[in-house]
Amino acid sequence: MLLYPSVDKLLERVDSRYSLIMLASKRAHELDAGAKPLLDSYESPKTIGRALEEIAAGKVIIDPDEEDHD
Repeated sequence: MLLYPSVDKLLERVDSRYSLIMLASKRAHELDAGAKPLLDSYESPKTIGRALEEIAAGKVIIDPDEEDHD
């Protein structure tokens, strides 16, 4: 169950739940691969939680110019 950040707060940053999941998943994979953290501290020990915290903080956004090639 997701307690922090709240889904409502996350959906203020991203226009749909689908987009939120895709963005968080992509960022979590980047963090797993050794990407530099964008926040000074995190509440979550897991990369998916950290990705969601970065989205809630406005540090990770969807690039409107990026095309989905999958």
